[in-house]
Amino acid sequence: MRGFFGYRIYTFRKYFFDNNVSVSSGESAVWMLAVTVYFVVACAVSWMVLFPAGREFVLNALAGVGQRLGRRAGALAQQGMRDADALRANGRAAADSLAGFVRRHWIACALGIGLVGLPPLAALLLADRPVLSGYESSDRPVNAQVADLLQGEQLVPPPPLPPLAFTTADVARERPLLASASRDWAMLNADYTQRLLTVFRIMKERYGYDMAILEGYRSAARQDALAALGPGVTNARAYQSWHQYGLAADCAFVRDGRLVISERDPWAMRGYQLYGQVAESVGLTWGGRWKMMDLGHTELRLPGVMKR
Repeated sequence: MRGFFGYRIYTFRKYFFDNNVSVSSGESAVWMLAVTVYFVVACAVSWMVLFPAGREFVLNALAGVGQRLGRRAGALAQQGMRDADALRANGRAAADSLAGFVRRHWIACALGIGLVGLPPLAALLLADRPVLSGYESSDRPVNAQVADLLQGEQLVPPPPLPPLAFTTADVARERPLLASASRDWAMLNADYTQRLLTVFRIMKERYGYDMAILEGYRSAARQDALAALGPGVTNARAYQSWHQYGLAADCAFVRDGRLVISERDPWAMRGYQLYGQVAESVGLTWGGRWKMMDLGHTELRLPGVMKR
């Protein structure tokens, strides 16, 4: 016991002296009081837990308290009927007093309710589908020539690659869970689809790069599953990504019938740089400019779509 409580006192002294804690006289008095109370409580609890005499004393004290409470309860029961009317009268008086206070100070009461209720209400409303930094809507101007092109010919998606192209070891290493991703162009926003197909066309005709979509629309459940894999895959959870709105897609290059995703390939890295330039020229946001670069990602940030 002596060693137990001596250790407690030693712990407090070591904290103050080893950490060079400096307090004023008033703060010192408060700390000394706190230490004293802690010491007394620790002694009492340890005495009851470690010594049979302590437990016996506590049990006897509780038994005595129980007897006194029983006698008191009997007396209260006898007075119950008499006190009931008094309690009801006091309750009505208290209610009348409260109502009178509210009538006299209704402005202050209304302001108080507003101050208490508005912060949690605002937090509840603003917490719905939060937007990560870097995912806000974009007002980047679109190249006029490209805008005219978008209003003209309606481009069609390229023929899809065979499913086996998305299950190779190289692809699985670069993009986990890609085999189950959606590559259905019909689930994408029509405006975004035409802009992305325009990028595909320019990359093919001007630079000689064939491209394929890796993933377009992404459900909320899949977004959370990818986020659970860690920040190396995505930082965005459900409804924090434009994928959930059909306004984003991840793309890669096709060479000799095989997908080339790895950034370590100089040919692919050059393609990603060109891809970013072309995507931005048609008004898309390119993931290659983010802190955690996503070179194959583009998105169309339409205002009013993603709630903050």
